[in-house]
Amino acid sequence: MRYELYADSLLLLNFVMNLYLLILVDRSTLHTATGRRLLLGAAFGAVCYFLPFVWSGIPILKLIVGFLLGTAGMLLLAFPVKEFRTFVKLLKYLILYSFGMGGGMLLLIRVLGRLGISATGILLSLGAGAMLFLFLRHFAAEGGKERCICRATLVCGSSKMTVNALIDSGNSLVEPISGKPVSVIDPKVFRGLWRDGAAGGYRAIPYHSIGKGHGIMQGYLLPELQLEVDGIIKSFRDIYIAVSREQITNDAETDSIKMIVNPGLLAEKGDGKPQKRQIERKYDTEGGNTR
Repeated sequence: MRYELYADSLLLLNFVMNLYLLILVDRSTLHTATGRRLLLGAAFGAVCYFLPFVWSGIPILKLIVGFLLGTAGMLLLAFPVKEFRTFVKLLKYLILYSFGMGGGMLLLIRVLGRLGISATGILLSLGAGAMLFLFLRHFAAEGGKERCICRATLVCGSSKMTVNALIDSGNSLVEPISGKPVSVIDPKVFRGLWRDGAAGGYRAIPYHSIGKGHGIMQGYLLPELQLEVDGIIKSFRDIYIAVSREQITNDAETDSIKMIVNPGLLAEKGDGKPQKRQIERKYDTEGGNTR
């Protein structure tokens, strides 16, 4: 039996579908992948699809090797994986969305077939994949890290402190000049980081809280922050933090929360540019002590 493969169509289809899957995985984690790495990972996975056709061997073995190599390569190229548990976490998301995309594609093809529409065209397949991607993207965003406990490492010069933090969608604080998201830290954490009291990049952060009125919190520019969620680590530089006027939690145990992270911080672009309503001002001197 003879089969004809249209390599260009298959390559395009696999590349686009891989890209959809990697974007969904990225949205479900901490947005650690850049656009270039996502494209590279999707391209590698698309090329690995053809491996079973270019070398001889046991068919089932060829399929397993091609799948494992393509899947592992996609994740390693797209995401900065440093630990095995991070890879397992990403793999879990990839398998989950693969089943969702695959099942949805089969359902759409069956429905279109009953309507008398040919579902074998490459453009129609890409269109169906795009619809499923938009559908799953909503759930990837809803199931994102908008309220979960993580480990936060705050770095300021020679001072470094690791605390438990809460990523809370209820925190919508922004720095009034640049519109960048602001996270809140416990006063003890602030005193531990800036023992000499020389905190830079001062800002007055207005806030309004249900049941607690409104006012102004002191805000400062933190040189570096690292967040770890489920083994996935993402680093940030030059972010704004506000000092709470009272302890964030009254729990005296060591596992008490000492920081409330603004989820908008995780939604920022990889190039450091703000999104949507976060607009940079031309004369925003973040590095200075602008009192």
